[in-house]
Amino acid sequence: MSEQRRICVVLVDRANYGRLKPVMRAVQQHPELELLTIAAGSMLLERFQQPVDVVRADGFRVDSEIFMELEGSTPTTMAKSVGFGVIEFSSELQRLRPDFVLMIGDRYEALSAAVAAAFMNIPIVHMQGGEVSGSIDESTRHAITKLSHYHYPATARAAENLVRMGERRETILGVGCPSSDIARSLDRTLLAEYFNEHGSGVEIDPSQPYFLLVFHPTTTEFGDEHGQMQQVLEALDEIRTPTLFLWPNIDAGSDHISKAVRIFRDHMRQPWLRTVTNLTPEIYLKVLAGASCAIGNSSSFVRDSSFFATPVVLVGNRQNGREIADNVMRVSASRGEIATAVRQQVVHGPYPPSRLYGAGGVSSQLAAKLALIEPYLQKRIHFEGDTAHASEDPNR
Repeated sequence: MSEQRRICVVLVDRANYGRLKPVMRAVQQHPELELLTIAAGSMLLERFQQPVDVVRADGFRVDSEIFMELEGSTPTTMAKSVGFGVIEFSSELQRLRPDFVLMIGDRYEALSAAVAAAFMNIPIVHMQGGEVSGSIDESTRHAITKLSHYHYPATARAAENLVRMGERRETILGVGCPSSDIARSLDRTLLAEYFNEHGSGVEIDPSQPYFLLVFHPTTTEFGDEHGQMQQVLEALDEIRTPTLFLWPNIDAGSDHISKAVRIFRDHMRQPWLRTVTNLTPEIYLKVLAGASCAIGNSSSFVRDSSFFATPVVLVGNRQNGREIADNVMRVSASRGEIATAVRQQVVHGPYPPSRLYGAGGVSSQLAAKLALIEPYLQKRIHFEGDTAHASEDPNR
């Protein structure tokens, strides 16, 4: 038997792992592949209950831990964290010597890994490129695309965007989000302990209607987060349905959001809010699937909610440009708009499930492709119909 091909998966936050978990399992089970795992960013932080522990509990070996987050949650600390990440990823990639580096999405921590791998002549496979959104994520995602050698976009439109960005069609390995693999087989049974075992606030009975609230900073609107979060909380205070709030990510402005929530929670007229730091990927999806309405600006409310047909009120500009299914209603960060939209979505109830972001089978297909694709290093921008390099082999 020939030597296994070493696939290094980069995990940088809880949502990142949630989408990569089925891919990691498929790589782990493929006889011709060896899974390597690097955990970095907020995967290692106590304030997020160290999601890396969930990775190990799921049966994956963590080959490297990279501490790269500079405290502060400001644009400056984000930029400096990228620099620290490049240094640390370079050292660990040199030690691990993978054949391919696999990453997903648009996090600045993943950009650090992509810069390191590209300069070290390690081919990169990138998932969820070609999408459009707000925040610095938009630029980060496209930067990773241009550093990557192979792609696995989540939608057909995203695949066409990659081609328009100058990526060769033959480097696109397939279309679909690996979250669809989890959604297809997810046991949606809800237990009270999912909500009430950790965190603080009102106890939530999952047999009764509840909301899920996730609100992250929009880094290009740094300084407005406190006011936006206040508008969301005041809107939900009009309705007072029990609500589970997942603390925001570590991006610039997250401390402003957290402060707004803490102040509001201390002065609530009637308790309806519960806050939690982290949920495992499967429990998070169960909670999302069972919610009467999901409110906020998480990309999971665009992507994962479509599989479950959960009504969503998408607030603000963080996901501007994303492809959305019928279950998503966009509003500005305005108390009145939010409250009206939430009431409308609750009355409407569940929508028909969508296959916009895939119908399953993504992880096994990608693992099979990872065992077959040829590594190459020299990238060239390519536009269909351009004959200047038509005879060149993209794998040379």
